[in-house]
Amino acid sequence: MSIPADYLNRVYAGVLGKLIGVYLGRPFENWRYKEILQKLGPITYYVHDRLGVPLVVTDDDVAGTFAFPRALDDYGISSSLSSEDIGRAWLNYIVEERSILWWGGAGNSTEHTAWLNLARGIPAPASGSIETNGATVAEQIGAQIFIDGWALVSPGNPAQAAKLARAAGLVSHDGEAVNAAVLWAAMEAEAFLSRDVDHLLDTGLSYIPKDSLIAKLVSDIRQWTSGNQDWEATRQKIEDNYGYDKYPGNCHVVPNHALMIMALLHAPHDFQRGQMIVNTSGWDTDCNAGNLGCLHGIMLGLDGLEAGPDWRGPVADRLYISTADGGRSITDAVEVSLWLANLGRQLAGEAPRPAPKDGAQFHFSLPGSVQGFRPQQSQAGLTDLKVAGTGEGLAIAFSALAPSREAAVTTAVFTPREVKDMRTYDLLASPRVYAGQTLKTTLKAAPDLRGTVEAKLRIRHYDGNDELIDLDMPNPVLVLPGRSTELSWTIPETGHQPIAEIGVVLTTPEGRSDGRVLLDRMSWEGSPDVTFRRPSGGGDFWRKAWVSNAHFFSKHFPQDFRISQNRGEGMILQGARDWADYTIEADLMLHLGEHGGLVLRAQGQRRYYAARVTRKGELQIVRRKDELEDILASVPLKVAFEEAFTMTLRAKGNRISAAVGDTVAEAEDATFDCGAAGLLIHEGALSATRIHVGAA
Repeated sequence: MSIPADYLNRVYAGVLGKLIGVYLGRPFENWRYKEILQKLGPITYYVHDRLGVPLVVTDDDVAGTFAFPRALDDYGISSSLSSEDIGRAWLNYIVEERSILWWGGAGNSTEHTAWLNLARGIPAPASGSIETNGATVAEQIGAQIFIDGWALVSPGNPAQAAKLARAAGLVSHDGEAVNAAVLWAAMEAEAFLSRDVDHLLDTGLSYIPKDSLIAKLVSDIRQWTSGNQDWEATRQKIEDNYGYDKYPGNCHVVPNHALMIMALLHAPHDFQRGQMIVNTSGWDTDCNAGNLGCLHGIMLGLDGLEAGPDWRGPVADRLYISTADGGRSITDAVEVSLWLANLGRQLAGEAPRPAPKDGAQFHFSLPGSVQGFRPQQSQAGLTDLKVAGTGEGLAIAFSALAPSREAAVTTAVFTPREVKDMRTYDLLASPRVYAGQTLKTTLKAAPDLRGTVEAKLRIRHYDGNDELIDLDMPNPVLVLPGRSTELSWTIPETGHQPIAEIGVVLTTPEGRSDGRVLLDRMSWEGSPDVTFRRPSGGGDFWRKAWVSNAHFFSKHFPQDFRISQNRGEGMILQGARDWADYTIEADLMLHLGEHGGLVLRAQGQRRYYAARVTRKGELQIVRRKDELEDILASVPLKVAFEEAFTMTLRAKGNRISAAVGDTVAEAEDATFDCGAAGLLIHEGALSATRIHVGAA
């Protein structure tokens, strides 16, 4: 089946529709219809500010939707991807009690129950089955909320979307929950080709049992909405016939699926009206609005999202995917859309498209995209500074730029300060940019740029009070009208503090400047040259930069880092997928445990290389790949508990080497070519006073 010509833009619209719906509905999730009308009125735009919460937050609907399709990368890009392999992806990317899921307890949270089953060795699909968990647990909403990614990689191929959605849904759910997920995924896939809502519904119904409750529900709502424009009357019939009081559990799929079908039928081609209906109706608002928003985005495209108020501006493409692979947590709708579209092309037998602008991380190549860039608010900042995506770059428009004033735009590359105000899910993330790497950008000034304009690259890093500090490249570069300007800067050390934002700042040394400068691209490259230690001050973001699945990661011991694990292996990780050939060196002490040491090229918590000293007296290089662990090299080495030692672990190409003093172990393996670095301990405690990551 051929890929639609506008496939990438439609994926982008679907991702944005998902984000808008989730962020719109999240602040009043689980409110009832009457409460929403009494306290907020009809939901016609974002209400986060009225409720005192951030707009862009961590959320299971977003994180799960865009994390679980990584199973295609990890286990083979195939429409026959199995539930068992998707379950493996759960165990690799989901950190227990800390990421993606609602950790409400076994028998309370369906996803938590399924994760516990997977962790104790019950593979998918048994992990989510009615036989294992009972019908009440198995038929809650979760399978449906995570399915959009499978549809986005299946343009015009509802059979493939249904197959993948079923395999994914069965990891945690069963019965009507999976039927709802399959129906919606098939509809979204078909929406790449058709705007006929009745056809989309018929397509979805063809992939679920005709005698299923979901099929009956769709039939009833079609009848109730036929010739009827009163969505509130339809909502009342849904509450009377399919309401929460009819189904057990915390958040059953049936009532919520009914609201999605209702909103689609009452607003088949109107994104804003659909969001108003599904959100004002209540119940699981962010889930329902996210699924509906994604379908409308695919079907109506970017024009459909922009037919009403400015939904995109406040979102600014931002999203968080909180997983054990922390270098991918701070991302944006453009990056996710390009990745999904290339998966879709490969599933369709086509080659993936090359990365835009020579692989620049920020390229602004999709219509209206800003990739998280926003004006920096500061005392010196221009109040009327505006940014806009042109499809070719990021336009920075300013006026009255004068000495002592600045026009600065930045984007997040690590956890933002507003995470402290999030009352949702934890955000596990590592910085994307580090000391020693080279930051680059290309600027293009408009021909009518007035006055003298100079540009600098800027990073913003945390300090000991968890406040952001501006650090600019030392020498400005003159920006000339109608000309392109290249900026390059090797990032210096930041006092062991994580870099939170990167961007560009425009200033003028004299007079007044007005005009527009196009930020064509921004990128970073090279190995980091960074030392990790506990910084001075009382802040905590330096510790948040480590993704931890350890039972204890303390900052109250004399050592800079100390992790402790009660059962199995625990680790802390930092770094990104652009870390390929590099060396990690640390001053360590093993306090207790069967083994402990260093990790590199980690792609989650169950896919990595490690060097470890063992209680039995060995220095080992091991490869962990899901449930399998292989010792690639082993040499004798006795290290006593409480004995300080320095370990070095290096990877270059397929060659891996580990050293403690004069003892060296070497191995060759091609399984993992990039990933994060960190510390590892097995049922004990390990500490470090210094960790350094540099070139191989």
